[in-house]
Amino acid sequence: MARVRRKTEWSKVAFWFVFITLILSIVYAVVRIVLSPSGAVDGIEHDKMKSDYALMLIQCVLGVCVLFLPSALERRLKVSIPQPMYIAFMIFMYCAIYLGEVRSFYYRIPFWDSILHAFSGAMLGALGFVVIQLLNDQKDVRVELSPAFVSLFAFCFGLTCGTIWEIYEFTFDWLLKLNMQKFMLESGEALTGQAALLDTMKDIIVDAAAAFAVTFGPYFARKAKR
Repeated sequence: MARVRRKTEWSKVAFWFVFITLILSIVYAVVRIVLSPSGAVDGIEHDKMKSDYALMLIQCVLGVCVLFLPSALERRLKVSIPQPMYIAFMIFMYCAIYLGEVRSFYYRIPFWDSILHAFSGAMLGALGFVVIQLLNDQKDVRVELSPAFVSLFAFCFGLTCGTIWEIYEFTFDWLLKLNMQKFMLESGEALTGQAALLDTMKDIIVDAAAAFAVTFGPYFARKAKR
């Protein structure tokens, strides 16, 4: 019981730490939107414009909403998300939104975006196992599924979630004239051909590779031992 309580306390600490960080980031983004220029002032280019802080604000607000998703799923679906996965989710949210967007790690740290996509692909692939276990535990319908099908479902689940994220980036780039999919250079020059698709396809490929490693890695390992 004490061990379960400690795990719950760690989950709460992780949640409130990330939640407070994002709320403060929202306040910061709003202030910077008011104070920052819309473009060059007196011929001087600034590091960040209103559009950059608008993107930061959108990401932080979305992050706050997503923070409540695990607890909402637990209440509605009566499922318990494993503590390591919950903590990993909080770490990902902190690294992706606060460090990545607010602290500009996407630009400061080489391959930061690819590292996070690999992390999320692996995490979502593992979540696919939890989802199929939830479905298989239903009392009215219980089906014996082969390990290969379970791995395939978990892989498709992780890859689908990664694809939905790319759709989100494309949609907000189109609606708000942002550059989350990196189809433009920092100077505003639009890329063409494969160069314009590079960031999106790289993200999807990394998601797929990480999800495949987590979902099919154990399956092939068991097959090799037989």
